[in-house]
Amino acid sequence: MIDLHTHSYFSDGSESPSAVVELAKKAGLSAIALTDHDRLDGLGEARVRASELGITLVPGCELSCVWKFSSREKEVSCHMLIYFVEMGTEPLSSELLRLQNDRDTRNERLIGKLNELGFEISLEEVSLIAKGQGIGRPHFAQALVNHGYVEGIQDAFDQILGSSGIAYIPKARLTPLDAINLANASGGIAVVAHPLILVDSVKDLIEPLKELRSFGLVGLESYYGRYTKSERQALVSLARDLDLVPSGGSDYHGSYKPDLNVGTGLGDLLVPDQVLEELAGRRVGA
Repeated sequence: MIDLHTHSYFSDGSESPSAVVELAKKAGLSAIALTDHDRLDGLGEARVRASELGITLVPGCELSCVWKFSSREKEVSCHMLIYFVEMGTEPLSSELLRLQNDRDTRNERLIGKLNELGFEISLEEVSLIAKGQGIGRPHFAQALVNHGYVEGIQDAFDQILGSSGIAYIPKARLTPLDAINLANASGGIAVVAHPLILVDSVKDLIEPLKELRSFGLVGLESYYGRYTKSERQALVSLARDLDLVPSGGSDYHGSYKPDLNVGTGLGDLLVPDQVLEELAGRRVGA
């Protein structure tokens, strides 16, 4: 059993890379991927702990994209998981640095907007919540909860920080084609994350995925932490029909998504070991 979608406090998770690996060991996993948003900084720590515990670490990250396809009238938010990439790998590393700089600018604008709206929180306290790494909206959400402005993390997103919230500020995003090209040029592979957020039904994914497959997309996250058994089965079937690898993972974020556990998601997730072998076999030159 493996988990190819987890986050540490180097992006928007609550735990250290070492702690995520330890949870993987406790869950009986043979391999785990650390896929922090727009960052590869936690891989060194995770690799050391994985080596100590005898677990395979799959290096990766998750990129935020916007996608416009024919079945939708407007652009939708899309995430792409990139695997088998390391710190310093080009051209991905330069693009990640650009995205991180944009995120820092967005965070400064966001704290100003929140203060204008009467929410008395500071960037310093948000940084402490994030443990100084990869500050993102979940950390702002936790600060709002700590001050009693909202009851929970999800409330903070629904009312204030999300795309329909009163303080929403967008960040720089790539297109899926950008992400695929970056992955391929950097020796990695690209997989569409939690695809059902994009469409109303699985069949609506067919044509968009055919297009991305022609550009070099390798996989589709089919075994996802929050999906039902029938949803997973439908996505696995679709992936096979389109010659994509049906990948999967929990999307673990620690206390920011407390219902999701490393390896098992809501409790019934099981990502087969063979998925990792298939993904590795799709790398250029493999």
